[in-house]
Amino acid sequence: SFHAVGPTKSTRAVWRRSNTMASLASLSAKIAQKAGLKALLGSAPKCLAAKRDFHFRIHGRNTDSKVSNAMVSRDYPVVDHQYDAVVVGAGGAGLRAAFGLAEEGFKTACITKLFPTRSHTVAAQGGINAALGHMEEDDWRWHFYDTVKGSDWLGDQDAIHYMCEEAPKAVIELENYGMPFSRLENGKIYQRAFGGQSLKYGKGGQAHRCCAVADRTGHSLLHTLYGRSLKYDTNYFIEYFALDLIMEDGECRGVIALCMEDGSIHRFRSKNTILATGGYGRAYFSCTSAHTCTGDGTAMVNRAGLPNEDMEFVQFHPTGVYGAGCLITEGSRGEGGFLVNSEGERYMERYAPNAKDLASRDVVSRASTIEIREGRGVGDDKDHVFLQLHHLPPEVLKTRLPGISETAMIFAGVDVTQDPIPVLPTVHYNMGGTPTNYRGQVITYSEEKGDEVIPGLYACGETACASVHGANRL
Repeated sequence: SFHAVGPTKSTRAVWRRSNTMASLASLSAKIAQKAGLKALLGSAPKCLAAKRDFHFRIHGRNTDSKVSNAMVSRDYPVVDHQYDAVVVGAGGAGLRAAFGLAEEGFKTACITKLFPTRSHTVAAQGGINAALGHMEEDDWRWHFYDTVKGSDWLGDQDAIHYMCEEAPKAVIELENYGMPFSRLENGKIYQRAFGGQSLKYGKGGQAHRCCAVADRTGHSLLHTLYGRSLKYDTNYFIEYFALDLIMEDGECRGVIALCMEDGSIHRFRSKNTILATGGYGRAYFSCTSAHTCTGDGTAMVNRAGLPNEDMEFVQFHPTGVYGAGCLITEGSRGEGGFLVNSEGERYMERYAPNAKDLASRDVVSRASTIEIREGRGVGDDKDHVFLQLHHLPPEVLKTRLPGISETAMIFAGVDVTQDPIPVLPTVHYNMGGTPTNYRGQVITYSEEKGDEVIPGLYACGETACASVHGANRL
């Protein structure tokens, strides 16, 4: 048999002494090196300053970018970029704008503070209204009427006209891009009932107009658009935070952005700047928006001395999870769910006898608030109401509403097949924002000249106020 024999005590002592000597020698060399460097710095600071070389890592295929040598940026270089069009934001509106521009031959940059598939479009649930007529006869003019009425007659009717007429084409375009819409048995796109939607100018009953991907429509939409965008030569500046618009002589000439990875400042010069930065839901303590929805574009426009409009028009969604604020889609009521008070009453039948739980969101939120204020709320403090879904077939909940079934379990501890979900009207959408015409061009107003287009500046999505939503979005 063999036995492993370790070093003796005397051998270990020699090793320790030799290691200590090596460490001391290394330390002495470093001290001498630093002393020499200090002497060099002390003797020739001007020479070193002149030769100082900055290196900033710049992401994307922006090989023509250059560091400005202007006096103001000598100690903190500004990296210059030149583009035909710059899009700020990479949600649904930003991605579609970016690859649409690239497709038409514009040299395009897309600046986003998040990776594109983390934009808040990913959280949208309910669906997209479009008069496809797959469930019953439908007409875009009826959709137009509902949208004007739903806006409390305060929407821009040119913009609403354009949106409703183009909506079916936009949905078919998304389907052609590969968006996996829920289907009917005949293979056509499934359309669910949704709030504020009617047939025959309000006289034909509830319309089924909302094209959905179960209750995860935004997730599918954003991933479809991002996948499609990779086909085109758009330069993405990911985790770059847009700071300010560059305005000269009343025109927008681009944006200044901060690279959040290394702190470098980037100047994007562009003849066309498109804001698609989303809403400002996080101005409120509790809302359905992610913590990234901070109204950055709205603030940039304000700092540039341009107007924002309808900032007071903030939509409260009727069904945010009580306490958490997470969204429970209106599609849950479109599939047959309903709201009840502490007496077990379907109170929406009193407030909106025809549309009931599918009245427009402002009507439902106001009704819930009145119920709570009049003492018919549920819970220990009577400060919320219940959304009942457990009467629906489990198969419907599994196929049409899988996402909110999971959300209710995580954030309210509720099994939707057994119990109602505690809900409360919660800040959801900002109808106001940067004023535009129906073409997306940002406008300003003066008493002398009326509406004027700001050359080079556009806005789309929630940050814009066209206004297709007026005082209430459907």
